[in-house]
Amino acid sequence: MYTFALVTPGPTEWVLILVIVLVLFGAKKLPELARSLGQSMNEFRKAREEFDKELHQAGQDLKVAPQNTQPYQQGQPVQQIQPAQPVQAAQVAPVQTAETQPPAQQPSQPS
Repeated sequence: MYTFALVTPGPTEWVLILVIVLVLFGAKKLPELARSLGQSMNEFRKAREEFDKELHQAGQDLKVAPQNTQPYQQGQPVQQIQPAQPVQAAQVAPVQTAETQPPAQQPSQPS
């Protein structure tokens, strides 16, 4: 079915809408209203174009390959990373706290 045709106002509906707008805002305010609407649309267009330009620039920055990388060539040595060795329980020194530390001996002073 033609649902779009049911939503779109016809010529008589547009005339009725214009008459209601004219009554609500008055004849003096309509040029100011149209001018501010045009300025708003212009600002929106500028912001959209600026956003598109920034988005395009960011995409270009991602496509640029870093300058200091060189492709792998046959015959070059490959650096191998050594895996970390696990720490054994015997290698770890016990942590001494105040409770486990032996009492410190005070040097005796001659009397």
